[in-house]
Amino acid sequence: MSIRHGLLALLERGPRYGSQLRTEFESRTGSTWPLNVGQVYTTLARLERDGLVAPGGEDPAGHTLYAITDTGRAELRAWYERPVDRTNPPRDELSIKLAMAVGAPGVDIRSVIQSQRHATIQAMQDYTRLKAQALAAIESGKTRERDDLAWLLVLEQLIFQTEAEARWLDHCETRLVRLSHTVARSTEEPDPTPASRTPATTSPATTSPATASPVTTAPVTTPVSVPGAATTAATTDPSRTARIRRR
Repeated sequence: MSIRHGLLALLERGPRYGSQLRTEFESRTGSTWPLNVGQVYTTLARLERDGLVAPGGEDPAGHTLYAITDTGRAELRAWYERPVDRTNPPRDELSIKLAMAVGAPGVDIRSVIQSQRHATIQAMQDYTRLKAQALAAIESGKTRERDDLAWLLVLEQLIFQTEAEARWLDHCETRLVRLSHTVARSTEEPDPTPASRTPATTSPATTSPATASPVTTAPVTTPVSVPGAATTAATTDPSRTARIRRR
């Protein structure tokens, strides 16, 4: 989250002091990402160092005001136009937890998934209830529509995010079930015996002169007993039949 650019966006509406910026930031985002005053003033000091804001006097109560500079406005415009970089996604605790739980001794990963799914669905329900309240506030026209609309957009993003998380958890559980079935089948399948690897040419059906003669002397257009010989070899060589079925 870019607190730096968020404060610049608020300062574009006019000079403000630190506590005022904190209150407006949390109002705009519905306190989804709470700030403390120290964090705000630290960010303001860095913005001033970079020439993006400058002191703008004091208000009647003696609070130091900050104003955005022309350089700050240019930086804010560039931020609005620049896509959010996804090449380095933020660390996600849930993804890390499931990655570490795979194969961890004494951990039932399906239980971990089910527990998280319950919490995710609960969060989705809470966000949906807050969305209804935000919509009611906008339709009533009794509150600041700008802040309520901004909060509504944040809520809808959170709802979409939790919906995607719930689908991903379902996918993870399905993946684990399929993997467990694959492992079970591989452990139940018997290992090939040395006899099963005996070349089919050692079978009497394929080495007898009676069956070899038609193959070498019959014209191409004349029906021969090759299919029958092949069938005989397959039926008299159980190991080859087993290999074909496994294919």
